[in-house]
Amino acid sequence: MTAYRGRFAPSPTGPLHAGSLVAALASWLDARAHGGRWLVRMEDVDTPRCIPGADTTILAQLAACHLLPDEPPQWQSKRGALYQAALGRLVRTRKAYPCACSRKDIEDALAAQGRPRVRGQEAPYPGTCRSGLHGRPARAWRLRVPEGVVRWTDRRLGPQQQDVATEVGDFVLRRADGLWAYQLAVVVDDADEGITHVVRGEDLADNTPRQLVLQRALGLGAPAYLHTPLVLAADGEKLSKQNGAMPLDLRDPLAAMNAAAAVLGLPGQATSLPDALAAWVRHWPFLQSPGD
Repeated sequence: MTAYRGRFAPSPTGPLHAGSLVAALASWLDARAHGGRWLVRMEDVDTPRCIPGADTTILAQLAACHLLPDEPPQWQSKRGALYQAALGRLVRTRKAYPCACSRKDIEDALAAQGRPRVRGQEAPYPGTCRSGLHGRPARAWRLRVPEGVVRWTDRRLGPQQQDVATEVGDFVLRRADGLWAYQLAVVVDDADEGITHVVRGEDLADNTPRQLVLQRALGLGAPAYLHTPLVLAADGEKLSKQNGAMPLDLRDPLAAMNAAAAVLGLPGQATSLPDALAAWVRHWPFLQSPGD
């Protein structure tokens, strides 16, 4: 049986907040409950959004909460050669192709097909460049998504499915600005680091089918997925850095961790933080998948 390897992969666009601490704690507890290893990866591939020094702050926040990685942290910004090699494999096997479309081109094409963009939703790619660029310069690279429904079982949410070809279309692997797309980076990183279990926030659940499609295209195995409950802001939206989430107040780390544990359905602990973590490992409910 493959040894458990999990990870927490924050974006250094600011300090951790209450929502990101829930994901960090859940991934750490799942690793410890399975007797596995826990890694930290800085997802800084979207460099314009990253804040200098935020990665150092995040690592210090994790340390204050006694969430220490078992191996040195990794930074996506240093792993471009791996992403280039993966894209090269996809191009050679004709599973990836160049795209000349701007965002407006995609919206115009969808409108011409009678599929106007829904506000707040990502527009599915209509396949304009699948048959070639027709003299236009390439802007991005896309994965050629096969037809068919992708099915998987989330360890908390249960059976899931999505028709990626219809609902998303051929998604971007390398962006028009030259930056690597999140989907390619995370799939390559998880495979390279031998990640067997991914524990992350429920807002990322809809990324899973795209990552499964890409894993299959690259001939990679898929980790087991568990998506945790979200911490909501006062307006009912997901708490995030984009909507002004406050950085964690770690003057009392145990209080912050008790709040995160409560979101995960774990009992509060009035003891020391190491004792609280040990108790939560014992109470961790996700040692089996739904239906096992």
